[in-house]
Amino acid sequence: MTRTPALMIQGTGSDVGKSLLVAGLCRAAAIRGLRVRPFKPQNMSNNAAVAANVGGAGFGEIGRAQALQARACGVAPNIHMNPVLLKPQSEFGAQIVVQGSVMGTTTARNYHALKPTLLPKVLDSFEQLSVDSDLVLIEGAGSPAEVNLRDGDIANMGFASAADTPVILAADINRGGVIASLVGTHHLLTGSERRRIKGYLINKFRGDKALFDPALPIIKAHTNMLCHGVVPWFEDARNLPAEDAMALDTDTTATALSHTLHIAVPRIGRMANFDDLDPLRSEPNVSVSLIQPGAVIPAEADVILLPGSKSTRSDLDALRTQGWDIDIHAHVRRGGVVVGLCGGYQMLGHKVADPLGIEGRPGETPGLGLLDIETILGAAKTLREVSVCDPATGAGARGYEMHMGETSGAGTANPMLAIPKGDAAKPDRGAMSPDSRVMGCYVHGLFAADAYRAAFLNRIRSGHYAATAFEASIDATLDRLAAHLEEHVAVDRLLEIAGL
Repeated sequence: MTRTPALMIQGTGSDVGKSLLVAGLCRAAAIRGLRVRPFKPQNMSNNAAVAANVGGAGFGEIGRAQALQARACGVAPNIHMNPVLLKPQSEFGAQIVVQGSVMGTTTARNYHALKPTLLPKVLDSFEQLSVDSDLVLIEGAGSPAEVNLRDGDIANMGFASAADTPVILAADINRGGVIASLVGTHHLLTGSERRRIKGYLINKFRGDKALFDPALPIIKAHTNMLCHGVVPWFEDARNLPAEDAMALDTDTTATALSHTLHIAVPRIGRMANFDDLDPLRSEPNVSVSLIQPGAVIPAEADVILLPGSKSTRSDLDALRTQGWDIDIHAHVRRGGVVVGLCGGYQMLGHKVADPLGIEGRPGETPGLGLLDIETILGAAKTLREVSVCDPATGAGARGYEMHMGETSGAGTANPMLAIPKGDAAKPDRGAMSPDSRVMGCYVHGLFAADAYRAAFLNRIRSGHYAATAFEASIDATLDRLAAHLEEHVAVDRLLEIAGL
């Protein structure tokens, strides 16, 4: 393989901040004038983004974290940045996306046997990404110390060995046990894997860093690894889209008393593309409450938003198990607003049918019956970028569709969205109830458009305007993240290790 300078960040566990570190290093390298690209061999997330199919027609999908990292690099995302994406649909099964296209579904056991056959695709994507790059920054998945899954590994050391890339370990001190996690990870690796590790980073540090100094020689004595930086907690990370739904597990129900508008979001089991919520969270006069299982949807909510789902029918069943269907219907009777995005849009109709068993056992599930529509899931997946606008104000938005299934019915005659004048494309425009209080569509990214978000909020609360330039705030946060890492990490040393 062509040896483009590259560096892989692997973690001592999940959620140690690998995605954030890679994004910050990408922006730091881009500021230095380098043509840098992000890469993640294998990702598991229902938070996906539409990406260009480089060298081919149309679009594919990659993990949302790699799309953010591409933005940090100053380039458009493409399918080779994340060649294998697993999108969980149940406790044991997931949809598998290879180089942007759906390959099928698999169980965890079957995927373990399938991994070696995917390595050539992963290496092909890495090679294609490397061609026009000065540097490739690679993110691992989970931990390389999961020795029970080592055979056929393509996510961590298996890839690093095949691509001959150096590795830096990242460890999360905030969760505790950071010395044991570093020493234990090092101990469980093979001799050749240990030699590939060129040091480590401590992430999410709070307090006086001097108190950690005595730990450095202890780690060195047990691993012979060099510390390249102790990174303090980056508070502004909350302003960036989260990759993993684990971030939602720590989210608590917000108090709406001091906010103009309260949006309640039921925490469904297979929530997908939950970064649709981030622009709304960023609004200073908006409270977004994630309603955890076991809690009721607050009666004082102004809006109930049903997000995307990777398993619409099972999440519909979960809604009913929690009694949230009763809460939603009561909310509508009180005059509240309900919005459904993608899978949430499908839930608002009369039924969701899955005759081919795309999401599980073939059959159909009754919807909430709030929109006069029904959905039939099919094998073909819709992936496309779209331009739409608010019918009342013309406020535009550019987003993307990423769904399996077709929705039809009389409700679509009263669409939630319009198509900009002169645009020949025919995106799905969604549907809206006759009183305009229940609406849904397939378009992700609507609320990231400041003008559309303002129009949406103004329909609900007259006289108030969107106060946050969301897209600009993402770039500003990435700049601050890069400066944060430049201050606390030996970035020059990392670039040298990568081969620059």
